[in-house]
Amino acid sequence: MPLSLIITLFISSCSKKGIEEPAPKPSAFPPSTTTFSATDATIAFNSFNNIYYSPTDKLYYSTTEKKGIAAIWTQAIYWDIVMNAYERTKDQAYYKMITDMYDGGAKRYDNYNWDNSVEWFIYDDMMWWVMSLARAYEITKNQVYLDKAKSGFTKVWNGSYDPVKGGMFWDFKHSGKNACINFPTVIAAMRLYNITKDESYLTKAKSIYTWSRENLFDISKGRVADHKVGDNNPGFEDYTYNQGTLIGAAILLYRNTNIQSYLDDAKLAANYTKNTMSDPSGILPAEGDWNEQGVLKAIFAQYLADLAKAYPAGDYAKWAVFNANTAWENRDFGRGTMHRNYKVPCPTGIVQSYESSSAVAFMQLFAPTN
Repeated sequence: MPLSLIITLFISSCSKKGIEEPAPKPSAFPPSTTTFSATDATIAFNSFNNIYYSPTDKLYYSTTEKKGIAAIWTQAIYWDIVMNAYERTKDQAYYKMITDMYDGGAKRYDNYNWDNSVEWFIYDDMMWWVMSLARAYEITKNQVYLDKAKSGFTKVWNGSYDPVKGGMFWDFKHSGKNACINFPTVIAAMRLYNITKDESYLTKAKSIYTWSRENLFDISKGRVADHKVGDNNPGFEDYTYNQGTLIGAAILLYRNTNIQSYLDDAKLAANYTKNTMSDPSGILPAEGDWNEQGVLKAIFAQYLADLAKAYPAGDYAKWAVFNANTAWENRDFGRGTMHRNYKVPCPTGIVQSYESSSAVAFMQLFAPTN
């Protein structure tokens, strides 16, 4: 669900003044090697599951109280974390969680019936799942996952794409075009292209990225806008998930085309997140004061890892490790859970799964190998 459901849309202007990449600030975070271990990453993931995962529902609870299931779109993000844990460890128990979570989602969300406008009431909710379904197919080769991803992508494309002005609408009423649907559409299209080699997916990905870069990205800063409504100026609001999905979209296009500008865009977005959105030491913002925004940095982690692999000369992995280390050192030692604000001890009372998720994601993606 986009942040536009939570906040009131506002429009702010932003001029685009060129494409020169600003020089990154000197790293303030320690350039040391990883301090948390692969074992720590496994403990963090298992602790997250012990506190938040429902074996009955095969989905995650919204809080430590275990009284309700987390929001529909965030379950797809949690599914990615499960896949990250499996890819890191090859633990068959985590592989089973991949298949279990698919079953849990199918039971709860009408077997991924994309025509059910009660369960699926916003386009980006669908696209988060499409992205994860395609990835689950890459891991398991379960044809059902691919079929659901393809049908979901088609449903969103047919309802969301603007054939006149370009870009994707985030809601059924076509009230605006948000980053949370446009860049994920590129990621989903590129994953499906890599699986199927169907050129139409690549064409769609390039088209949406071009529109999004022109309308939702300040290339002088590396800043991603949250939304654009009609012909108004883009609404610039700083959220890590928007920065992250631009990075993910750009890296997938770069890997498939070797066009340098895609990699440059990803670096710009990452540098803005590190140099402007983070605190002077490099700690990412504590998004998510008791709402779904707590999951945003888990999305950012997913695609920062892609950039770190594509451009190892950058210090992105060190930055990620510094954030994960800080959160891990401030964990609730009783429950093993971490918090959205990495700089403070995790509260011992009621905590949301959203708030605890992102540091777990960072640890799975940036843990050292055993």
